[in-house]
Amino acid sequence: MTSPRMPALFLGHGSPMNVLEDNVYTRAWRHLGETLPRPRAIVVVSAHWFTRGTGVTAMETPKTIHDFGGFPQALYDTHYPAPGSPALAQQLVDLLAPVPVTLDKEAWGFDHGSWGVLIKMYPDADIPMVQLSIDSTKPARGIWKWAVSSPLCAMRASCWLPVATWYITCVQRAGTGKTRPIRGRRHSMIT
Repeated sequence: MTSPRMPALFLGHGSPMNVLEDNVYTRAWRHLGETLPRPRAIVVVSAHWFTRGTGVTAMETPKTIHDFGGFPQALYDTHYPAPGSPALAQQLVDLLAPVPVTLDKEAWGFDHGSWGVLIKMYPDADIPMVQLSIDSTKPARGIWKWAVSSPLCAMRASCWLPVATWYITCVQRAGTGKTRPIRGRRHSMIT
């Protein structure tokens, strides 16, 4: 029996409060988790991890990163203990060559752009997962984007689920860590 080809998902993750709430967005994410074929692994690209060069989490037990402030304590007490996968991270390094990808074995983890959505889709946190960074030195459009996105989409045949998350307030100014809103764009979920 062959594995089903997984979709590629682009999900607007919205406010961190979605982790604690039941609303139209969280119900849609839960529905995706219940109706999509179960992935063998998840590769997430989040709007919260910008680096110089491309990195991928490569640890067995990534930490849950609470990269926000001013929210109720219950949100900080929430963790998403999905297993990491150094083997999957190495496969991504090989798959994305010749783009150099650094194996991050301790610095990062899963930020709320990734776990805030996946905690609703896969609440048991039992699917191996890695997070791929966004290279802030590369243009958002053009050849580099295709060099990375085409291999990521090709892996769907191996039952890997590629997920990209974004939110209107997550546009990073390269090198500053500050965010700025994009005027005239709407928050949406595209599957």
